[in-house]
Amino acid sequence: MAPLVLLGLVFVIACAFAWIASLVTGDNSWVDRLWSLLPVAYLWIFAGSAGLQDARLDVMAVLVTLWGARLTFNFARKGGYSGGEDYRWPVLRSRMTPWQFGLFNLFFIVIYQNILLVLITLPGLAALEHRRVPLGGLDILLSALFLACLLGETIADQQQWDFHRWKRAELAAGREPRQRFLQTGLFRLSRHPNFFFEQAQWWLMFFFGAVAMGTVWHWTVVGAVLLSLLFVGSTRFTESITVAKYPEYARYQQTTSPSIPWFPRRDRAGLIA
Repeated sequence: MAPLVLLGLVFVIACAFAWIASLVTGDNSWVDRLWSLLPVAYLWIFAGSAGLQDARLDVMAVLVTLWGARLTFNFARKGGYSGGEDYRWPVLRSRMTPWQFGLFNLFFIVIYQNILLVLITLPGLAALEHRRVPLGGLDILLSALFLACLLGETIADQQQWDFHRWKRAELAAGREPRQRFLQTGLFRLSRHPNFFFEQAQWWLMFFFGAVAMGTVWHWTVVGAVLLSLLFVGSTRFTESITVAKYPEYARYQQTTSPSIPWFPRRDRAGLIA
């Protein structure tokens, strides 16, 4: 079976499953539960189409598998597979009529996000179509950068996990946490370091395909671009909820980079966070 036909079949099954499951359960986070699994399947479809004989495709598939394993573990320990819905969907549901949210669920949550999961893996198709280009030094560099970003995201997620465990323990003990949101470690340099490293890994996947093609001027960049735009919109919405909950978050926004890790800057009062 041609790789795009097989990929398309998996895409249709994933969309149908996520949509039907959301209607049956009233939980709109089914695409979230597939997010770390589908790109792994798509990359192995491309690698398998080359008979697992193309070094570049094999490396890309292994790296994305490591990405998926880490994300699956982090999502699972936060209860993502035990029925907990993304807290943003109830907020949006409350702002829309039922038919509006139904359309939003079908076309954005289910179809668009599944299309995006396909698009970010299409550099694998570019590598498949140019598999006669041997693995080289640039591929090794990209692999090292990917692993560095994977480590960075792992550290950021662990810091977030440790903070929320500490915060829950403080509240359970009847104490008001001295910090109501995470501002230390990597989160002193970026408000969303895990988001930065996540996007960077998929940009690096695009560059694997670009190395195989010998050019960065290729349409497969659309996946990385749309993923970054999704994160921009999602971050703005998430932070609007956070500011409403924690007014002091506004000062954190003034002093800390939104995504790319960077040195803290002074706020309007001239103070550094």
